[in-house]
Amino acid sequence: MNVGVSSHSIVADRELSTSRSAWAPEIDFEFESPKQPRNRVWIYFCLALLAAIGSLGLAPELLHLWGIWTQDPLRSIGLLIVPASTILVLRVWRRAGWELRGTWWGLGTVALAFCLSVLRQCVAWYWINGRVTVNFLPSAPALYIYASGVILLFAGARVWRRAWFPLALLLLAQPLPYVGSRLVDLPLQVLSAHIARSFASSIGFPPTNPELLRLMFTPDFGMFIAPGCDGLRGAVTLGYVALITGYLKRASISRWLSYVGAAVLLGYLFNLIRLCALVLYYRIAVGHPALENVAKQVDYAIGGCMFLIATLLFLWMVARKEGNPMREGEISTSRVTARHEEQRVSYWKIAAFALIALLFAIPGGHAIQDHRESMVASGRIGELTPEQLDDRMPAQLAGYKLNRTWQQQLGGTNALESAAYDAPGSNEITLNVWLLPIQHNVHDSLMIRGGDPQMRASTSFVTAQGKPVPFDTAYYSDGTTDSLVGNTTCTPSSCLPAYTHNEDGMHLSLIHPLGFHLQAKRSVPISFRIEMLHEDTPRAAAYNTLLAEAQRFFKGVDLAELSRKFQ
Repeated sequence: MNVGVSSHSIVADRELSTSRSAWAPEIDFEFESPKQPRNRVWIYFCLALLAAIGSLGLAPELLHLWGIWTQDPLRSIGLLIVPASTILVLRVWRRAGWELRGTWWGLGTVALAFCLSVLRQCVAWYWINGRVTVNFLPSAPALYIYASGVILLFAGARVWRRAWFPLALLLLAQPLPYVGSRLVDLPLQVLSAHIARSFASSIGFPPTNPELLRLMFTPDFGMFIAPGCDGLRGAVTLGYVALITGYLKRASISRWLSYVGAAVLLGYLFNLIRLCALVLYYRIAVGHPALENVAKQVDYAIGGCMFLIATLLFLWMVARKEGNPMREGEISTSRVTARHEEQRVSYWKIAAFALIALLFAIPGGHAIQDHRESMVASGRIGELTPEQLDDRMPAQLAGYKLNRTWQQQLGGTNALESAAYDAPGSNEITLNVWLLPIQHNVHDSLMIRGGDPQMRASTSFVTAQGKPVPFDTAYYSDGTTDSLVGNTTCTPSSCLPAYTHNEDGMHLSLIHPLGFHLQAKRSVPISFRIEMLHEDTPRAAAYNTLLAEAQRFFKGVDLAELSRKFQ
């Protein structure tokens, strides 16, 4: 039976097609493709395995980020960023029918990621301007470039464009830069502390009360209230929840930004409620040993409940709002195209990718081995008792005599060994040795705690070996004390400067960013601090006085020997 088609119907179809293209751009997307043959499943499995093995070339970046996630509670949320990004990328690729239309541009992108990782291990550029330190070669961009290259090489440019947000999440693998802590968190921390103290006064428990001061500043009871006012961890976590939620709901840009802003503010608001609840508990617990002994656990319980309530409240508010209709470039699994082109994976691309990954896996393997040896050395140091650590600090340094020693812990592990030295007519000088395998810069720690580094420069001091050793030094003044603080990184054979100083504020870091051993030995961060009472004298005069005292002190310090003792 023949079916005739009139010319009028053909014209109508053409007009309908033309009218559709006038309001909706043609999107040549492949949506859910037919069921893939079993051999193609193995192809996808091999591609995933190859991408995972290829990431060995980024081992220095991954190890550096792992150290940040596991050692810094504020940035521990970054541990979830990489798996979240991976899942969302696979979600986009699945909705695109697992298409394989890769471009050779992806190979160059992967190579660029590896080169950036190698470059970062050799040199890192910083912009240092008093209150702000910016690292222009962080670890996260290499992950983003590598993941983008893999998607471009195998999936194609269209999947890469659709997966723009999941890939961009990798740029946030280090969730909060130090400049964010410095410029945003610290003012809010001061405000929170002021509110908590005002609330304590309003309930008849003023901060001048000796019992309140004891519970605020004694680590054996409750928490140290000033750093504890930091609600940034919860605010950042809620901010990331809002960021991903807005993407999944396809919210408009304005609504998306409002989600993130509201989530961050909600985190800070609930942290203030937590602090006030904690003050109430303190008021009840004082004088009751049974309650005092569980103050820290109560703090965790209050904070956990508040954060859970804040998360559920935010998700409830967001769930009530409908997302925008599908925008251009979004994928709808409800539509399936009738056309399905045969897709073939290029084995030449796989071979080229494997070759580049194998080439850069060599320095990545060396970095892993170095890190393992550094961890073993650090483990040996970590097994030492406080008395054994104290015995490794020199008892006499020229005219300076050991006065006292102590340790500082991070996550229940000894992280810093400190020793105070004094001499007749001299101010007390503290010498510190960093014990953990990750790199440490004392100025970053001080800035996070509210310190304001001034007159920061690379300064050399002649040590007991008769050689000048460069230190990253800065002057601090809080109106009560003036301090000179500096650090360097040493092995038993040499010390390296933190950076070389230029007048324009740009500095070149020569320290291995991961703190891996140099010349077959672990590099040990060593710092010092000299304090004197603030006087009504010019800042330059106080700075020069502290510099001269530091030079007298280091004439009796053998930094290479000190580094050897803490290998």
